[in-house]
Amino acid sequence: MRYLLVCLSLAGVLVSALTLPLHYSTATEPCDINAHWDCGTVNHSSFSVVAHVPVAILGIAGYLLLGCLSLARQRFLTFLVASLGFLFAFRLSMIEQYGLGVWCLYCAISQAIIAFTLLFSLAWFTAEYIALKRAAREVSP
Repeated sequence: MRYLLVCLSLAGVLVSALTLPLHYSTATEPCDINAHWDCGTVNHSSFSVVAHVPVAILGIAGYLLLGCLSLARQRFLTFLVASLGFLFAFRLSMIEQYGLGVWCLYCAISQAIIAFTLLFSLAWFTAEYIALKRAAREVSP
């Protein structure tokens, strides 16, 4: 399971890395599809930075952290960071939907990646918990 989580983390790093140049670009974006799908509008909005740091950089750092925690077999911490990442991405999705009225294709892909990461990290953590409970029952008199 941890290698699956690492692969998802690498996919998240890739998507976030593809998004970062859009933040600084003034050209027409390749994902400027129509009035409802425009990465440029999203990535140039005031919501695309947190404390002067582009959200894409936060995504790269978050996905790298998830990958490292998965490799280190830190199941609970992986689940915790994935939960925080999902909530942050969900907040950004609500801003896209209700604040901007425009969606970013890369952001939607990242939202799917973090959602799957959350589900798989929950399954991984739950499997460990069940195994520990089963082992405790076998040891106790």
